[in-house]
Amino acid sequence: RMKDHKVKHYLFRAIDRSIFEQVLDRRTSKIVWDSLKRKFGGNDRVKKSMLNALRREFEVLEMKDAETITEYFARVMAVANKMRSNGEDMPDSKVVEKILRTLTERFTYVVVSIEESKDTEAMSIDELQSSLVVHEQKFKGVGQDDEHVLKVESSRGRGRGRGAYRGKGRGRGRQSFTKATVECFKCHNLGHFQYECPQWNKEANYVELNEEE
Repeated sequence: RMKDHKVKHYLFRAIDRSIFEQVLDRRTSKIVWDSLKRKFGGNDRVKKSMLNALRREFEVLEMKDAETITEYFARVMAVANKMRSNGEDMPDSKVVEKILRTLTERFTYVVVSIEESKDTEAMSIDELQSSLVVHEQKFKGVGQDDEHVLKVESSRGRGRGRGAYRGKGRGRGRQSFTKATVECFKCHNLGHFQYECPQWNKEANYVELNEEE
C-alpha cells in the first residue's frame, strides 16, 4: 500500500493541476493511470488514424534547396519520434535510408560515396548527420573561394580596361616599337621589313647593268 501511495504521488506531481483535480478521487495508482490513458492516450482507432497521417507526412518529406542538414534532420526526426510514440517500429536504418533518398542534388555524390563505403543498415542517425554536416561545410568553403576568385578576376579585368583606355587617350602606357626584332622575309635579316630590304636595290642595279651590256 505504501508503494501505491508513492506511485500516486509521482503521478500527481507530473500532471497539471486541472487534470489533478479530475483524478484526485481515484483510489489506487492503477486506476489513476488507466484514467489518464483513456483521457490522453486515445483508443486504438484514433492512434491508427494518427499513425497513418504521420506515415504520409514522413513519406513526402524532402530536403529543401535553402535548408541546411541540421534543419532537415530536425524535421525528419520530429515526425519519426511522433511515429515511435504512437507505436510505429522506426529503427535508425529506416530514417537513414529516408534521409539519403531525399537530400538535394548537390549531395548526390556524397550519398553514393556513403552507400559504397559504409553499411547504411548499421549506420546511426548521428553518424550520418555528422558526415553530411562535414560535407556541407566543405561545399560552403568551396563556394566562398570561388566567389572570391570571381571578385578578384573581375576587379583585375576592370583595372586593365581603365588602364588601357588611359594609355590610349593620353599616350601613356604604350610600348615603344622597334624594328630590332623584325625579320625580313626577303633576306631573313633583322632590322627592316621586306619592302625596305636593300636586296631589292641590288637586284635592280644588277638588271640595269645586264641591259646596258
